[in-house]
Amino acid sequence: MKIWDKMTMNFTFIAIASLWIKTYIVYKYNFDIKIENSTEEFILFINPLSFLMIVIGAGILLTEKPQKIYVITATFIISFILFANAVYYREFSDFITIPLLMQFSNLGDLQSSVGELVNFRDFFYFSDVLLLILLAVKHPRFLTSVKLKRTSAAVFYFSAGALVFFNLGLSETQRPELLTRTFDREILVKNIGTYHFHVYDAYLQTKANAQRALADGNQLTEIENYTRAHYKAPNEQLFGTAKGKNIIVISMESTQNFVIGETVNGQEITPFLNEFIKESYYFDEFYHQTGQGKTSDSEFLLDNSLYPLGRGAVFFTHSGNKYMSLAAKLKENFYYTANLHANNKSFWNRDVVYKNFGYDRFYSMTDYEITDENSVGWGMKDAEFFKQSIDHLKEMPKPFYAKLITLTNHFPFHLNEEDKLIDEYNSLSGTLNRYFPTVRYTDEALRLFVDHLKKEGLYEDSIIIIYGDHYGISENHNRSMAQFLGREITPFESVQLQRVPLIVHIPGHEGQAISAVTGQIDLRPTVLNLAGIDSKSDIQFGTDIFSAEQDQFVVLRDGSFISKEYVYTKGTCYEKKTGEETSGANCEHYYDQAKQELYYSDRVIYGDLLRFYGNQ
Repeated sequence: MKIWDKMTMNFTFIAIASLWIKTYIVYKYNFDIKIENSTEEFILFINPLSFLMIVIGAGILLTEKPQKIYVITATFIISFILFANAVYYREFSDFITIPLLMQFSNLGDLQSSVGELVNFRDFFYFSDVLLLILLAVKHPRFLTSVKLKRTSAAVFYFSAGALVFFNLGLSETQRPELLTRTFDREILVKNIGTYHFHVYDAYLQTKANAQRALADGNQLTEIENYTRAHYKAPNEQLFGTAKGKNIIVISMESTQNFVIGETVNGQEITPFLNEFIKESYYFDEFYHQTGQGKTSDSEFLLDNSLYPLGRGAVFFTHSGNKYMSLAAKLKENFYYTANLHANNKSFWNRDVVYKNFGYDRFYSMTDYEITDENSVGWGMKDAEFFKQSIDHLKEMPKPFYAKLITLTNHFPFHLNEEDKLIDEYNSLSGTLNRYFPTVRYTDEALRLFVDHLKKEGLYEDSIIIIYGDHYGISENHNRSMAQFLGREITPFESVQLQRVPLIVHIPGHEGQAISAVTGQIDLRPTVLNLAGIDSKSDIQFGTDIFSAEQDQFVVLRDGSFISKEYVYTKGTCYEKKTGEETSGANCEHYYDQAKQELYYSDRVIYGDLLRFYGNQ
């Protein structure tokens, strides 16, 4: 082999080696990937290599200038993918998927959040790109190259292919049925790597697009039989309690249950909610079940009692599907239905989805007087939003179903000094420190809203449901959360932190705390039963939270689940009362049910199966 052939390989291999090592460093220091043994550590180390050999290695087939341009360009693109995943992971402890990229239109509203997540240390992600450019510019003679011989190139690519199968085979020994566990992206990235995960994600997207074309009504029959078999009879005393009354549902942005009844620096975080709970039904084991769609997923759960998708947001990927929405069901029973959210109507594709769900009206930012003075962070302050929403509620035909979505308690949790009713917390996490004042602000805004409802004569004739939409503090802040809670944040504790408040206020009813395992998927049948509307024949995976037959079983979108006795997450079964690990056999039955429900729900969405409802 000529000396220049060796130089050719050196340049390409420098790019492969530098990107390989950089990816492994990011795995270890930017992603919280749990490693259980030396084999998993070895898999994590080698999994980027085969992809880099295949993609970056294509440079060995080129000569001179085209080779340099290709290798540098490919390295930059792959580095940017790694960087984007790292930035996203900092807040959401998750990895980017293709459906998530379909939400690109949201980025215009994400400036404050992205600015908070990016820092000067991110220069590291592109350091090898600059090194390659420096070598190409400063040492052109050293890097002058010719195309690698065909035989040598074939051996190189055969080695890359063999490494792919070796990696996958070794991973299967650690995690059988690896590629069927698509609800757990961390497991996939740990075993096949970030880059191969994106390739696999592209395959899943193609497969998902084909499912609708191949679907037929027979697939719905099996799912319909399952949901009807799991139907639970409503509470006879509460069925129809809300009939003829207004139903006001308030979605509290990023509000987790750990703030309820707690103090920071000796000050109550939620003084209003603490009092409101005393005259309401309060569920302290109510879990959010959202995925990458966050708030939009919580809305999807509320309206349809279907699970959100494991990849992307249903509001974007399947907004045109046929659904059996809560809004449409209430509308059939003479309710006026409306959404109120002082944000851009196209954010999360709401203008399209709400229309498809059958809502009569969407009050978006154009229906509010928004100024710099009454706005902060993501938009209109909650207190002003509620104040102006009262006028909209007053003009609605009665009875109405109105869903209001708050905004102020949104990452990165910025608040004007004059609106801070309590001091920030003192920890290493600025995010957690700022979180408490914004929660306190929303709590005060809710107090003012309820006062306005009373003054306008709406309070006594309305059922008020308040719930948290999703977590506000991600696992990346576990160290500071442990400081606040006074205990280590184990995987078991992380699941417990997915609890969000659920408060159901029914005029004339005494307050009652209910410790039953429930989730957002249970809201639709609960609301319908309160309104006196039978939903037994509907395809829904939730059950009435007031039902005496409630099975107390909640499945999270990542495949974790909670029952009355056990918690399962990240491959481990825990005793719910103690948080101690227990035999996996105790969770086996629940695991099968959780997997089946996620599978059935996904089939409904991907196949748009509800279009066949009533036609089987």
